[in-house]
Amino acid sequence: MASSRNINTSIKTNENTGFGNSVEYVGGRFINKDGTFNIVKRGAPIWERWSIYNWLLSMPSWKFGLAVVAIYFLMNVFFTLLYLILGMNELQGFVANTFLGRILEVFYFSAETFTTVGYGRINPVGNAANMIATLEAMCGFCSFAVATGVMYGRFSKARAHVAFSENAVVAPYKGGTGLMFRIASFKNKHAMTDVSIRVTASFKVLENDQESYKFYQLDLERNRIDNLVMNWTVVHPLDEKSPLFNMTWDDMKQADLEIYVSIHGFDDIYANTVIKRTSYITDEIVPNAKFVPMYHESVDGKTTILDLDRLNEYEKV
Repeated sequence: MASSRNINTSIKTNENTGFGNSVEYVGGRFINKDGTFNIVKRGAPIWERWSIYNWLLSMPSWKFGLAVVAIYFLMNVFFTLLYLILGMNELQGFVANTFLGRILEVFYFSAETFTTVGYGRINPVGNAANMIATLEAMCGFCSFAVATGVMYGRFSKARAHVAFSENAVVAPYKGGTGLMFRIASFKNKHAMTDVSIRVTASFKVLENDQESYKFYQLDLERNRIDNLVMNWTVVHPLDEKSPLFNMTWDDMKQADLEIYVSIHGFDDIYANTVIKRTSYITDEIVPNAKFVPMYHESVDGKTTILDLDRLNEYEKV
């Protein structure tokens, strides 16, 4: 494992990361590749830890679509069962002669009531069935209002349309080397302004025969830019001021190195500040490599072309 002599101890540590220093109680990386925090919370009731609204806003679009369809289907199945428990004599207007066919007609009647379409062929005739139909219509109104609010929240939520390179590289830099990774904004006619970045390194170190995590904010070639319209190669010089100075790849591996990144910027489309995070562990750092250029001039010489599919392309040096 890496000991304190592998790291420049004269560099001030960052004590404000919000992560624990104890190696014994911390597992895995601190920040996942997608920017989420690698932590699972337990010990409190699920209704205090889990928010259905947050869950619906943060899930991927395809999961949200499936969730809406599943909830709609299950609610109609629930009301169909209520009508069947009351008995089909509480409804009139059936066309099907088979039992299965009538069950399907009850389900379709439920869907029509739930959505307030109301075609009118099947209708409730008993008080109990009318009460259930009334309740179902109210649930339909409420559920569509909630679904509309969630959809609006998803569409209006400010997002950082920024992609990070999958890997970081150790590349030649001003007569020495530098740790580098790339960032690019991937939406057309869209750019962040007043963009700032913070990069922190975490290590396992051995002090007084006890392991602990140390955190260091890394000095960068530049830590802000006015506009993120092209790609930005973020560079941390590996010089005497760096906690990574003179550390080999094996040293980094043994020290459980993690580089985590937080980028902030103002998005003029959302008129809001947006944040994006990611991290790199040792297995995602490529030594003796450099990124290949991402942009070039168009054929007519009037436009700059940014090739987003080259964000992670590098070559060995």
